[in-house]
Amino acid sequence: MKNKLLYILLLLPALSLLAQTTDSLAVKNEKILVVKDSLTPKEAYNPLAPSKAAFYSAVLPGLGQAYNKKYWKIPIIYAGMAAGVYFYLDNDKDYDKFRNAYKRRLAGFTDDEFQGISTERLIDAQKSAQKNKDVSIIVAVAFYLINVVDANVDAHLKQFNVSDDLSIQPNFELNPINTQANYGLSFKYTLK
Repeated sequence: MKNKLLYILLLLPALSLLAQTTDSLAVKNEKILVVKDSLTPKEAYNPLAPSKAAFYSAVLPGLGQAYNKKYWKIPIIYAGMAAGVYFYLDNDKDYDKFRNAYKRRLAGFTDDEFQGISTERLIDAQKSAQKNKDVSIIVAVAFYLINVVDANVDAHLKQFNVSDDLSIQPNFELNPINTQANYGLSFKYTLK
């Protein structure tokens, strides 16, 4: 029994040394290759793209946005222009009703649809309807002009260079001595 115990006591350190040499945990050196801009090919700068997009939008509203592949803007443009035209037509119809009722009163008729309203109020309603017609036309024209400007600006920004070779970043640090904030601006320029 003592021999077996002696063999076990001598064998345990040898087995532990053997286990340490055959450990399967190993650190491997892995290299990762990063390829920049491999998914999207770099398009050449086209200086005429903004003017082309603006021209397309001027000819047919929304066509410049389609040229820039910003399709979600097209319904907004048409909704704004359609709202301006709709309210212009609605106010024009109201203006004509007020104007015809006023003319009939001047001619001496009393059978117009605005019996309980005074003549001065009909004049004010005509002015209000005319002002609303003008605002509606301004809204429709403003959406048209915004459409052209947006196509131009979007085509400019589409080609804007956003590489890391030239960058400006704000810097904010807290001074540990007096707990005052330090503001700064870092400028980075990489030469190739």
